[in-house]
Amino acid sequence: MTQLSVGSQASLNGPLRPSGLPLGLRANGDRLARSLEVLSQIGRLPSGAVRRLAFSDEDRAARDLVQDWMREAGMEVRIDAAGNLIGRYEGLDPQAPVLATGSHIDTVPEGGRYDGALGVMAGLEVVRVLAEQGERLHHPLEVIVFADEESSMVGCKTLVGRGSDDPASYVTALGLPIEDALASIGGDWEQRSSARRAPEEIAAFLELHVEQGGVLEAVGKEIGVVEGVVGQQRYTISVTGQANHAGTTPMGMRRDALTTAAQIILAVEDMALHFPGDPVATVGKLQVWPNAANIVPGRVEFTLDMRDLSHSVIDHMRAHLERKIENIAVASRTRIAMTPQFVVDPSPADPMIQEVITESCQQLGLSYTHLPSRASHDSQELGRLTAMGMIFVPSRDGVSHSADEFTSPEQCEQGVNVLLQSLIRLDASLAAS
Repeated sequence: MTQLSVGSQASLNGPLRPSGLPLGLRANGDRLARSLEVLSQIGRLPSGAVRRLAFSDEDRAARDLVQDWMREAGMEVRIDAAGNLIGRYEGLDPQAPVLATGSHIDTVPEGGRYDGALGVMAGLEVVRVLAEQGERLHHPLEVIVFADEESSMVGCKTLVGRGSDDPASYVTALGLPIEDALASIGGDWEQRSSARRAPEEIAAFLELHVEQGGVLEAVGKEIGVVEGVVGQQRYTISVTGQANHAGTTPMGMRRDALTTAAQIILAVEDMALHFPGDPVATVGKLQVWPNAANIVPGRVEFTLDMRDLSHSVIDHMRAHLERKIENIAVASRTRIAMTPQFVVDPSPADPMIQEVITESCQQLGLSYTHLPSRASHDSQELGRLTAMGMIFVPSRDGVSHSADEFTSPEQCEQGVNVLLQSLIRLDASLAAS
């Protein structure tokens, strides 16, 4: 992917016409809060959580509502074959590549009000502000509601041309075959190739999202300028020892798979704490056999998840751990196997877009910091097609995917204003270059 280049730094700080809009436009915070509240009522559970599984009745109802709002804001609306709901607000140059924003409105089984939904409502609010002022960007602006972000990611993957042709590879939360799932929201599995966008069609993609972590709150910053979405490698590690009687087997004669696994797990933690950069590594699932109180464990299987912005850092971590495992296997007299589950490459944010977001924060008087996104987002896939950027706003106590997920109306408004100003600046710079 080619990185964006700045057309004229002066154009970003001075009057932006005729290539762009004045920088004084602001989001309507009350309208944004009302829209988020109304949307959150679709699929609301007694606990306060939101259950809007992709392709469910609730998901379709929410999509219908967003379509109505898009049309009321003056957008042309369509659904592509991958089920992506796309609203287009025409630009001064209809032939120019689009600037795109958006996210998803499907949730996990007991999700929150802001994950994904804020990014969609933010894009809608940007268009509402432009429309009520009678303004247009130079580039067409698209607001995209991606299909099934929480499970199959069929929407974003198909759009960038990375979707599988095997329908069995898509697992939906409802267990529906992907062909039926897409048909239920206006998509078409057989025509899915038509949803693929060429790189020259989309000039850039920006996504506003709640952080889903506690970094911004911990450092006291209002905005996160995302450096990229981390890469991920996941493995299954199996340890085979010797199951034996817990009372009659002396400690020195044991081949204990569980104590061996414990050594590996502690090595994983130590590696992530001390490895160069800022990686994370997690053992999140563990199974023990025969799993009885009076038997030395004979076999253990567990998962390893490693993430970092640098693909080479993750590769070096894997190689470091493999050497460590060899030594542990010899000392414990066990067999240890490390089997790959999947590999996801990092998706860096475009430096130019990061700069534009930073300038927008400075103009708005908002504090900010740079940080990676350690969770997957639609932006991760879009960044493989075009220049990508993400804006984070704080999540209270770092909680997400929960009824307790909360980002204040003021923080949501701040994020939308950064998105609005970033799109204006980016639009002007690209038009001038």
